[in-house]
Amino acid sequence: MTNNTSQHNQSSDPWEGAFRFADELGPAKITHIYEPLPGLKAILVVDNVACGPAIGGIRMAPDVTTEEVFRLARAMTLKNAAAGLPHGGAKSAILADPKLPLSDKERLVRTFARAIKGITEYIPGPNMGTDEQCMAWVQDEIGRAVGLPPEIGGIPLDEIGATGFGLSISTEVASKFCNLELKGARLVIQGFGSVGKHAARFLASKGVVLIGAADSQGTIFNPEGIDVPQLIELKNMGKSVIDYSEGSKLEREAALDIECDIWIPAARPDVVRADNVDRLRTKLVVQGANIPFTSEAEQVCHERNILVVPDFIANAGGVICGAVEYRGGTRIMAFQAIEEKIRHNSTLVLEKAEQMGKLPRQVAVELAQQRIQKAMGYRHLISCCVS
Repeated sequence: MTNNTSQHNQSSDPWEGAFRFADELGPAKITHIYEPLPGLKAILVVDNVACGPAIGGIRMAPDVTTEEVFRLARAMTLKNAAAGLPHGGAKSAILADPKLPLSDKERLVRTFARAIKGITEYIPGPNMGTDEQCMAWVQDEIGRAVGLPPEIGGIPLDEIGATGFGLSISTEVASKFCNLELKGARLVIQGFGSVGKHAARFLASKGVVLIGAADSQGTIFNPEGIDVPQLIELKNMGKSVIDYSEGSKLEREAALDIECDIWIPAARPDVVRADNVDRLRTKLVVQGANIPFTSEAEQVCHERNILVVPDFIANAGGVICGAVEYRGGTRIMAFQAIEEKIRHNSTLVLEKAEQMGKLPRQVAVELAQQRIQKAMGYRHLISCCVS
């Protein structure tokens, strides 16, 4: 059942948040889903499908709004276009605690999957709060998903660290644009989850030293370096970074204050804003999360000569992996595609940004929009609809 009433936007108009950002690219479709049993509340935004069926993750969190889902869907549109994938962008959210008992979580995910079965232009994937097991449930219900377990033919992008691998490639490229030697460079990761821990692992193999990591429970800081395999093992056991024994235990937001060379946000949107960006002390930001900085914060970083590699250029590894999987490719093919595409796009965007004196995001958006608009020229005009 769909419902045109939302309790999750503060505005009296449930669509206002999304439509405030609407433009010629989209959104193509906004769907609110409500099923009294088992208590499912969900949002799906299909932003643009000019390049092909839209790939985008299912996020599970209790406080996601229509506006946030639209912004994430737009990030996917730009990400897929910038990566040259034959896919548009979408995003969905199930408004629930991702730490629900497994049986309750399965019931919600399966109910959501059945509700979107007819929206065939949307291909779901894992995102914050969902994983390969969730995608297996979706695949079982509707026959389309990416990021599946290997036992049913998938490439488990979180397990292999596809997004983190792409971040390490983008960081390697960006380091040359800010005269940063990777070996010995100090790294802080805000959000040490499935993306952050793999980014730390791949960068550590290049000689980068992790000195700070944060999760929902707090921040661990050790200027002498943190043992990355040990910290990952703690997280895999369901513990927090603050359970790491060697270092100072700080509050969650303290990750912003640690002086470093590379700072990777890998958690929620808008963690760095105009009111806290001045706390950031780094040379390079490589965005692992989607929309982790506001536009104002990125402008401040540009003025302070902090290089910021935008999310949809740096963190495209996961969706590239998903696109390879969707066409029957292998892990080796996925890693090759991730390295090739992210290395090329990171270099292209940063070179043009340097030459033109623009923010990297401005250049990246222009690049992606050109590809989308060219694709739209081959199709009928896509109009927005709500349900």
